[in-house]
Parts: sequence; structure tokens; C-alpha cells
Amino acid sequence: MLRAKVDHTLISFTTNLTYIALMAFVVIAALSQLGIQTTSFVAIIGAAGLAIGLALQGSLSNFAAGVILIIFRPFKAGDYIEGGGVAGSVKEIQIFTTILTSPDNKTIIVPNSKLTGDNIVNYATQGTRRLDMVFSIGYGDDIDKAKEVLSQVVKNDPRLLNDPAPKIAVLEHADSSINIVCRPWVKADDYWDVYFDMMENVKKAFDKEGISIPFPQRDIHIINGGA
Repeated sequence: MLRAKVDHTLISFTTNLTYIALMAFVVIAALSQLGIQTTSFVAIIGAAGLAIGLALQGSLSNFAAGVILIIFRPFKAGDYIEGGGVAGSVKEIQIFTTILTSPDNKTIIVPNSKLTGDNIVNYATQGTRRLDMVFSIGYGDDIDKAKEVLSQVVKNDPRLLNDPAPKIAVLEHADSSINIVCRPWVKADDYWDVYFDMMENVKKAFDKEGISIPFPQRDIHIINGGA
């Protein structure tokens, strides 16, 4: 298992499990050689094993799921994932549980069966991520100018990738604004830093170029009727 580079957690568990099974076999074989009837011992061990298995159904399910996670490796330590209703960076994959660290530094312990029984989203596998941002401008603003400003902000940030090329286009005509989508690509490790900087830089660039960012508003028309 070491030569095959199997996970050390699985090696340790398999070693201990094999040792216990072999010890039980050797003891029963020794008793049999001494002329002691071992049929009853085997029956007792079998019944005990069944009872333990039923009592530890959930734990055995987590163990089986842990083996699957270790063998097939849908994620590794350090990856940021979503699964089992939680999200965080993988700190450690254990036989029964997986330990995550949330962005605000909380420790999340997830039973392995919850991870294998649900969808797993791994944000680190591909190495790059796409920033999906929507910026709103007023109906009276110049769309081409706004797109050019966004393009310039993207070009000025060296962390944004040229391949795949960023996409800047009109997304929709909303109630109070024209919404423009901006979708550049970035390395996974830079995702949040670039996202926060883009939010700030686009606002400053729009202000400098006189492009408005509308907020929800409503026109009210008052009709004076005869009393």
C-alpha cells in the first residue's frame, strides 16, 4: 500500500483491522489445536459482529464513504469545496469524517456519508474560475462607453487572464437600469481578492467617466380630480 502511495489514514486503519482479524483467527485456531470446541466461540463472535454492525450502522456507512473519498479523491486537502450543505477549505480527510475550515475560520466536521451522498462542488480542481459580475448603468448613459470603461478596468488588473477572453455584454433591460455582465477569468487563489477590487475599481471608474449607477426609484404622477 505504501508503494502504491495509498493514503496513510487508510493504511493505518487497514493495518489495525487486519491485525485484529488475524489475532482472532490465531486464538480460535490455537484453542482448536488444544482440543477445545470452537464452534460456540465462532457463533458468539458472529453474533457479536452482527450486533455491533447494526449498532454502528451510521459509523460503518461513514467508514465506507471515507474509503471511497480516499480512493477516488474527488477533492484533496487545501481544496475549497461545497458539499453536505456546507462550504470550506478541506483541512483533513479522515476515515469517518472530513474536516473543513470555513472562510471565517470555523472548523466544520462533516460525516463522510453526507459528502458522498450529495453533490460535491470543487472550486480548486480546474485551477481557474470565472468572475460573474453585473454592473448597472442608467438608461440615459452611453452603453458603448460603459463597456469600454469595464474593458479598461479589466485590462488594468494583471491578475485577470487573457485566455479565456473576458466577456462584457448587455445582460438585460431592467426596471431602472441597463445591466451589463462582466465575466473575466482569474486563478482560483485570486478569486475573492480580484472580486473585491473589481467592485471598487469599477465604481471609481464609472464616477470618473460620469456614468451613473442607478438605484431603485419610482415615478409618481399625481392627478388632481374634481371634488
